[in-house]
Amino acid sequence: MPYPYVLLSAAVSLDGYLDDTGKDRLLLSSPADFDRVDEVRASVDAILIGAGTIRADNPRLLVNSPDRRAARRAEGRPEYPLKVTVTASGDLDPDANFWHTGDKKLVYTTDGGAARARTAVRDTADVVPLGPELDWHRLLADLHARGVRRLMVEGGGTIHTQLLQRGLADELQLVLAPLFVGDPKAPRLFGPGTYEPGRLTLVDTRQIEDVVLMTYRPAVTPADHHWLSLACDLAALCPPSETAFSVGAVVVAADGTEIARGHSREGDDTVVHAEEAALAKLDPADPRLAGATVYSSLEPCARRASRPAPCARLILDAGVRRVVTAWIEPDTFVQDADGNGLLRDAGVEVLLLDEYEGRAKAPNGHLL
Repeated sequence: MPYPYVLLSAAVSLDGYLDDTGKDRLLLSSPADFDRVDEVRASVDAILIGAGTIRADNPRLLVNSPDRRAARRAEGRPEYPLKVTVTASGDLDPDANFWHTGDKKLVYTTDGGAARARTAVRDTADVVPLGPELDWHRLLADLHARGVRRLMVEGGGTIHTQLLQRGLADELQLVLAPLFVGDPKAPRLFGPGTYEPGRLTLVDTRQIEDVVLMTYRPAVTPADHHWLSLACDLAALCPPSETAFSVGAVVVAADGTEIARGHSREGDDTVVHAEEAALAKLDPADPRLAGATVYSSLEPCARRASRPAPCARLILDAGVRRVVTAWIEPDTFVQDADGNGLLRDAGVEVLLLDEYEGRAKAPNGHLL
């Protein structure tokens, strides 16, 4: 991925507020949920909050569990994730807990805010100017270049809103607390503006004491574009054929990591399909398959002559519940194939990103 996997984390009241307007921070999560958040923090490479959240809440953003910190050290990772903040103006409080706890810190700002930010943080953090305005694409690319593969974003509402509106969030973990705020001056989680179209997918829901955790995935994520692009690249590796399409496929786990890839006619098997080649590299009992996504440059076949089971059936048998494709199979070899329809009828979420159709067709031009 050119960007980290971006996980948005927030807790809100029943009427959608992040906090009230009182002097002290409103505690929305339960003790057990705070521990869950600690577990998520321990799993990521970096945690990001806006400068406004530093001023309002003065958080430390630490992994509190000694056992979880020890596990990070045992894995060869820093005891604490990298702490990141974003400020357009460079207005930062040098006495905030953020700068004086944990390990490394990073400040992203504008060219105009860089000098002020450096004066505030001195030697406690690195300051990275992003240009005349805050550029989230540059920010995420820079984090990825620094080795950040999983990024947890803990607020505030403006940060969450901007990432969702730009289509840069991969996951939203939202905790709903059983109380009302009712003050229109209090901060809300999401602000007005244009968001990516489509309904979010509810991936999981869980009661934790008196709060409810809901995990959502946007209809289309940055990861979808990355992995489908890779599948199209893999299609170009296929040995040419006059009787079959060149297709690439990638299987990606729910945590955003690749677990297998394949392409048509891979190795010595002159009739193997891309999805078939990728899935064959995995143990059928691999628990990651249930939450995985299969990315294929061409919709999985619904019928085939060379093997008993078409790729759509192999995907269903593997327990995969989400497929992303670039190109609907034409009637060149099979009439009305509709592998995507077969998958949808079986309850699989199927997403077609037809902006990649040209790339998927490119290695198959001689067949069309």
